[in-house]
Amino acid sequence: MRANGQKRTIGAGGVSLGTMVFEFATPGIGRIAAAAGAEFVVYDMEHTGWSIETVRQLMATTRAADLVPMVRVPATEYHLLARPLDVGAMGLMVPMVESVAQAETIVRSAKYPPQGRRGAAFAVAHDDYLGGDIVEKMTSANDEVLLMPQIETAAGVEAAAGIAAVDGIDVLWIGHFDLSASLGVPGQFQHPDYLRAVDRVLEACARHGKTPGIMAGTVEVARTWIDRGFRAVAYSGDLWIYQAALADGVARIKSFAAVRGDGG
Repeated sequence: MRANGQKRTIGAGGVSLGTMVFEFATPGIGRIAAAAGAEFVVYDMEHTGWSIETVRQLMATTRAADLVPMVRVPATEYHLLARPLDVGAMGLMVPMVESVAQAETIVRSAKYPPQGRRGAAFAVAHDDYLGGDIVEKMTSANDEVLLMPQIETAAGVEAAAGIAAVDGIDVLWIGHFDLSASLGVPGQFQHPDYLRAVDRVLEACARHGKTPGIMAGTVEVARTWIDRGFRAVAYSGDLWIYQAALADGVARIKSFAAVRGDGG
C-alpha cells in the first residue's frame, strides 16, 4: 500500500491539513486539492447519497495525486467500511461512534488478520493492480490505513477515553454540529457545555496517544482549534469554498459595476 503521508505527519507530532468533498464528484477534484496544498481529502458518503461506484471513480482519480484519499462512510457496518478500502481509500472517517465495541468493529473491518478480519483481495484497486508478496501487502495495508471515529454525541464523549484506547484507532474526530445538537446547544460552539465536551475528547487523545481532529469553516477557526491541540484539521468543504469565493467575487464586481453605472 502507498505510504500514508497524513499518518506520518500526525505520527511525528505535526498538523495535517486537508479538506472535505461533498458536491463535486469530478475527475479533477482530488488533484485540485493536492495542487492547493491539502494533505488529505475526505469524500463524504454519509450526507451526499454517493454510491460506491462514485467513490470508486473518486479514489481512482485522487490516487493519481500526492495526497491521501479518505472516505466518510454512512455507518459502522463491515460492508460499508471494507468496500471503500478495497476501491482505494487510504483511511476511513466513521460517524456517530459511541462505544468501544463500535471502535473495535472499525478496526476489525479495516485491517487484515491477525489485527482484523478484512476480506482479502489483491492485485485490485487498493494495491494499484500490482502483484507482489501477499503478507507484505497485508502488513503494509494494516500499517498505513488511517481510522478516524467521529465523536459527535454526548454518549460518544462519555466513551471517548475507551474509544481512544482501542489499538488501531488513529484519530478522534469531533463532529461539531452533531455534538452541539446532542448536547442541546445546536451551533453554539462557545457554549460551556460544548467546550467541556471538546476538552474531554482532547484529554482522551492525550492520555492514549491519539490525534484529535476537527473541521474548521474558516482560517480563524482553524487557528483556534490548532492552538487548542487539534492536529488533523479539514478546512471547510468544496461547495462552501466555492460558494464563498463566488459570492465575494460577484459582490465586488457588482459594486464596481454600480459605481460605473453612476458615471464613476
